[in-house]
Amino acid sequence: MQDDEPTRPVPRLSKPVLDPLGVAELREYIAELQGEIARVEQAIARKHDHRSAAESVFGNLGRS
Repeated sequence: MQDDEPTRPVPRLSKPVLDPLGVAELREYIAELQGEIARVEQAIARKHDHRSAAESVFGNLGRS
């Protein structure tokens, strides 16, 4: 592979086959996904807070 070739995004979650799952299992799966979404949103908030703190100390360097 050459350096200028675009890389394909790596799938982060496996996509299970949903047809054989019952309603209760599907609801459990939704709950798992919602938990993962909450975890990612917390990570985003931490990064945003970190950036805001850095900008308050160093200003808005490098941004137009």
